[in-house]
Amino acid sequence: MRAIRLREMLQTIEKEASQTAHLTGRSSFAPQVMKALKRVPRDAFVPDELRDQAFVNGPLSIGRGQTISQPYIVALMTDLLEPQSTQTILEIGTGSGYQAAILAQLVQQVYSLEIIPALANLAKERLLRLGYHNIEVRTADGHGGWLEHAPYDGIIVTAAATHLPQALLDQLKPGGRLVIPVGLPYFSQELLLVEKNLKGEMTTRDLLSVVFVPMTGGSSENQPAD
Repeated sequence: MRAIRLREMLQTIEKEASQTAHLTGRSSFAPQVMKALKRVPRDAFVPDELRDQAFVNGPLSIGRGQTISQPYIVALMTDLLEPQSTQTILEIGTGSGYQAAILAQLVQQVYSLEIIPALANLAKERLLRLGYHNIEVRTADGHGGWLEHAPYDGIIVTAAATHLPQALLDQLKPGGRLVIPVGLPYFSQELLLVEKNLKGEMTTRDLLSVVFVPMTGGSSENQPAD
């Protein structure tokens, strides 16, 4: 039964990719991305009482007001990063650890920040138990990024920011990509792809409307980037 549900999830992702291609420019996702989604046990990243819904193409609550993202969105955001095996990726919003686990299949190292200590600790334990050793999780406010390991080949943000945090733009390597939902909490959010060229110049593209839990933390010093 689990294998059938997993296959149906992957088929649904492929169908939705085709349906949204006019917005994202991607009618399908890279084979290695789909293989990562097949390998990572999504049912291990949801609460026990929701395991029968783990392969439904929708977000699920993981407690403390947070969610594990819709599988299609996980696939899309991963594909937009165009991950390579030698890369280092920064994730903002560890949550259950599912997105980090997907990325760990595709890149050399994942650094992941989670502002809620209980979720960060649970994710650390879960990822180690499942054998993911190229992920480092830290409890911190994601608005400031993780300067110690910067610059990053790619940055992925799994909560909606009200603006593009300047620290994340600064910590993105020339030639790198940032994927982030931006907008008001639970309303009017757009998934953005930010690309930094080798000269350090940025281009930003709106892809599609999304709904994410809000990115918390930040301070008065975190102002929208130009």
